[in-house]
Amino acid sequence: MDKKNKEKPDSSAILPVQMGYNSRFKFDCHKGVKCFTRCCRGIDIMLTPYDILTMRKRLELSSEEFLAIFTELKLLEKGDLPIVTMKLLDDDQRSCPFVRDGQGCIIYEDRPTTCRYYPLGVGSLSYASEPDNPDEFFFTVKEDHCLGFEEDKEWTVAEWREDQGVDIRDKVNAGWTDLIVRKKSLPANIKLSEQSKQMFFLACYNIDKFRKFVFESTFLQRYDIDGDRLEKMRQDDIQLLQFGFEWMKTTLFSEGSITPRKAGEKTSAGDGE
Repeated sequence: MDKKNKEKPDSSAILPVQMGYNSRFKFDCHKGVKCFTRCCRGIDIMLTPYDILTMRKRLELSSEEFLAIFTELKLLEKGDLPIVTMKLLDDDQRSCPFVRDGQGCIIYEDRPTTCRYYPLGVGSLSYASEPDNPDEFFFTVKEDHCLGFEEDKEWTVAEWREDQGVDIRDKVNAGWTDLIVRKKSLPANIKLSEQSKQMFFLACYNIDKFRKFVFESTFLQRYDIDGDRLEKMRQDDIQLLQFGFEWMKTTLFSEGSITPRKAGEKTSAGDGE
């Protein structure tokens, strides 16, 4: 290492400090901070299935309309799975389409999970990706432009998560996170078929089209689904979304509770569409 590098170490080489739920940090973001809205520009904002659910409802769009207007499709690095990111504006700062100078986020109550976690990152020391995973850890993401760490307000990680509303989102998205972790744990040479990727995208992101697929095709003739669960899926998008995660777990990894019907088996009461 040369003298220059010794004096100014590469910040990318500094490992983040692992934090638990009771770890404390100082941070605050508000209109009075000089860097306000800087973190809403020039970054990749990955959208979770629940993000898409809530944002398209806020904007009164179908899931297909929202995906077409506001998102870009990418392949998850080392995962070979399609993920959805926010389509940024084609301006000098590559801004989020929902940020406004001096005002902030115009859909703040329904902002994405990535935005809610900031300035925290989350990781895991184990394969498990269920809620309350004991091996889960957190770390602070300190960007050069961010002045929020100079504020006096102090939080525990648990207090920040509750304040930002990420607990419910992590719970709803747990099945999707599990699919990603499972796929990334497989050898890199194990690739998914294009059809499998399309089914993953349908079940995880396009809830309206997935609803039609489940209830208006031969799907219910091919899978044995409890009548009570079916009724919940008809009424509740979250129930349908979580069913989709479980179905993909069965489809991709031959695990889970969604089982194909046996030959000649009759459909259950209430699912005869």
